[in-house]
Amino acid sequence: MDNLRQTLKDLKIVPVLTPVSVEKTVEMTRAMAAGGINSVEITLRTDCAFDAIKAVQEADLGVQVGVGTIINAELVHKVADMGVDFAVTPGITPAVLSAAKERELNVLPGVSGPSELMLGLEYGYTNFKLFPAAVVNGLAMLKALAGPFPDICFCPTGGVSESNANEFLSLPNVVCVGGSWMLPKAAIESGDWNTITEISRRAMSL
Repeated sequence: MDNLRQTLKDLKIVPVLTPVSVEKTVEMTRAMAAGGINSVEITLRTDCAFDAIKAVQEADLGVQVGVGTIINAELVHKVADMGVDFAVTPGITPAVLSAAKERELNVLPGVSGPSELMLGLEYGYTNFKLFPAAVVNGLAMLKALAGPFPDICFCPTGGVSESNANEFLSLPNVVCVGGSWMLPKAAIESGDWNTITEISRRAMSL
């Protein structure tokens, strides 16, 4: 088993966090870590994202810091320079895959079907993010892909929730799941970090 696959298996749950502010990103991550979460994927969907990533790294919360929404080679180089633990893409392009290989950055490329998966295989990737899992009928898709691609593993993301995470995790080709259910909007807005810790604890016990 390759190192990234073992790492993903150990993570089990990868929270997908969209930063609303630098301070709250640190507090959200701290609250999840208190519940046993050991990783976070911080998306590049807001203006404060890069500052938030740096702040979480500097806070040294004992979690692996990943970055999502990597959509071009420039972003691959930028997050590699930041020393992040891993990166996640919503889709797959030769430029992104080549840049990640060049920088020796752990990347989980996003795929939604077999053609994208085969492109990733050509570049030597064997671990993928299935996205958006709910839209592509994720459970059925993963079962179908297991036949022609028995050595490939996935982290389904997009529509994974507390109620269906176990269904995904029970599949032999799923090493972890990504989701944001442990970060309810109301708890973030009110600063109810205890609720986030409790949901995170339940997530890690799945």
